[in-house]
Amino acid sequence: MPQSLDKFDLQLLEQVQQNCRQTAEVLSEHLGLSPAAVQKRLKRLRDTGVIEAEIALVNPGTIGRNMTIIVEVAMERENSGVLDSFKRRMRAEPLVQQCYYTTGESDFMLVLVVQDLEEYQRFTQDNFFGSPEVSKFKTTIVMDRVKVGLAVSLHR
Repeated sequence: MPQSLDKFDLQLLEQVQQNCRQTAEVLSEHLGLSPAAVQKRLKRLRDTGVIEAEIALVNPGTIGRNMTIIVEVAMERENSGVLDSFKRRMRAEPLVQQCYYTTGESDFMLVLVVQDLEEYQRFTQDNFFGSPEVSKFKTTIVMDRVKVGLAVSLHR
């Protein structure tokens, strides 16, 4: 069941999704609440798991990671042991930015950010060709990062 959020919570979430470094004073001006009320709401949203994490979004090109690759992965067989093992490996893999267990033709969708095709080739050797669990995979290379983010729409 979704958490009960009022209009101030939603406005606060909208603000911190755009910039989580805003001070309680700045946020209070946007919301029309006191800084103490904003801090209390933020603490509750963090403690209850509504706000999972506050992170820095790094431009991958500025650190030499110029390729984003989307990979569809089909498993050889679907049982909990195989799926759990693959999920663990992907969580531990630094090149995997996002991993989704999906329905449809593929069992997983991965988003990777790599330096070049050589790095991606090493990743495929280690994680796909070297794994009896993986039946096949399909690679799509991103041409342009049109929109990148993890903001959740708060409009109902």
